[in-house]
Amino acid sequence: MAHDYSSGAHLSPSSYEEDMRLLLAPRLAYFAGVARHEHVTRAAQELAVPQSTLSRAMVRLEQDLGVALFTRKGRTVSLTAAGRTFLTSVERALAEVERAAESVRADADPSGGKVAFGFLHTMGSETVPELIRAFRVDHPRVRFTLVQNYGEAMIERLRAGELDLCLTSPIPDAPDLVARRLDEQRLRLVVPDDHPLATRRRVRLAEAADETFVTLEPGYGLRRITDALCAEAGFVPRVAFEGEEAETLRGLVAAGLGVALLPPPAVPRPGVVELTVTAPRAVREVGVAWLDGHPDTPPVAAFKKFLLSRRGNLLPD
Repeated sequence: MAHDYSSGAHLSPSSYEEDMRLLLAPRLAYFAGVARHEHVTRAAQELAVPQSTLSRAMVRLEQDLGVALFTRKGRTVSLTAAGRTFLTSVERALAEVERAAESVRADADPSGGKVAFGFLHTMGSETVPELIRAFRVDHPRVRFTLVQNYGEAMIERLRAGELDLCLTSPIPDAPDLVARRLDEQRLRLVVPDDHPLATRRRVRLAEAADETFVTLEPGYGLRRITDALCAEAGFVPRVAFEGEEAETLRGLVAAGLGVALLPPPAVPRPGVVELTVTAPRAVREVGVAWLDGHPDTPPVAAFKKFLLSRRGNLLPD
């Protein structure tokens, strides 16, 4: 059963491996069927292929491998030692393929399935849990993979196929993405409770021009919005601390280390006062984004439709 591989000697190792995968993959289920029955006719009946096709496939498989997998006596066959070793790996590979097929079928199940959903950290404590609770009233079997991250990182994961949808701010504008505005969220100037402005309810952002700010790191959407609003108010914020999470910034404000522009907290935090900004209009737009042209599974389509139905009513008051 020796096989001359000299004709493939010019192939690189990676090309040769790919060549072998293409040669072997279609025959593995045939091989497992013959090995299971140890009889070509019975295996052909179970696999619903002509016996001659099955016999030729086994001969070609042995030729391509350069190894005898069976000993033959008429239509009865038995595995060689090499055949038994090969069968162990083939059964494992076929089982993995079946698990993968079951997984993607389950993920696309319209009554169940899975949605990979990304969202900003500031929406994780209240907004997203309420959205999922409301959606699952009519879709109780849909499962979610939830990813919290900042906007640019989520867009990267959308493009990589790791997310189906994401809630983000600012709303992205890119030719490969589709984005829809869902709501807007007022930002407040957060100051320590012993700050001179703490007795006020409203403030113009320009009144904080001489303050030290604590902000999210560059690359975060809220940081870009903060910088843009301060520029509109006529100043560049003097930044003392940069963080990755809004509630950490509130803690820094409570400790007297600066002021911050932040969305409302899920739960009021002691030690700070949150002031309405009257000028400029301090809001951030929140939208849902997905990869343009990417086909939706039924559960993703259902959740997308649900999110779009919440336009103007996405965020808690």
